[in-house]
Amino acid sequence: MDVNKSAAGQSYSGSSKDFRESRADIRYDRERRFEKRHERRREIDRSKMEDYAYVIDFMPYGHPDDKRPIHKREPLAQVVGEKNFTLLEVSIKKGENPLVMDRLFIGKGERDVVFKIKKRLRYEDLTPAAKSELPYVLEHIIKENEERFVEIFNKAEPITTKFHQLELLPGVGKKTMWAIIDERKKEPFKSFKELAERVKGLQHPEKLIINRILYEIKNPGTKYKLFTQ
Repeated sequence: MDVNKSAAGQSYSGSSKDFRESRADIRYDRERRFEKRHERRREIDRSKMEDYAYVIDFMPYGHPDDKRPIHKREPLAQVVGEKNFTLLEVSIKKGENPLVMDRLFIGKGERDVVFKIKKRLRYEDLTPAAKSELPYVLEHIIKENEERFVEIFNKAEPITTKFHQLELLPGVGKKTMWAIIDERKKEPFKSFKELAERVKGLQHPEKLIINRILYEIKNPGTKYKLFTQ
């Protein structure tokens, strides 16, 4: 009978064959755990990826700060993601001239307008034109996906015992928060119009969302986020 040390450092009594099989099982278990961790990370990474984005500025002759001759520049666009509101700079295929507020496919696979995703941007990196257009493009995205954003009011939860997700929306204090919660208990909200009619003082709920998204974009280090990654 052989006495060997197991992977955990404890004595193991048994044949060398059994010992080798035991070590192989331990390695296999470790590899499976490692693979599962990476699968979870890939799933998280995929959830952060944008498939579609909206144009907030198109620069047919490249970035204004590019000092190279015009013939060496490539057409660029600054865009905002539809899902997580990620700011990106992308290169545009020759012959394409996207307009502000155009919805472009930027995901994996064949793209019809976008050639390459160049880089992620901060708000400070946006051109003056992009900064000016951003609130209007956000409003368009929200109205095009109204059901998704109305659900924020239906499903928002407490963050702590004293602070609620609804209070992250600019202009929503305790009184309005409780009015929203009381109304949604009766029946979930179905539209922004219904929200404004049922909750006193909530005139334009879509504007609260726009302002919160803008705040999160401008302050990426903020502790609590509702819309951005």
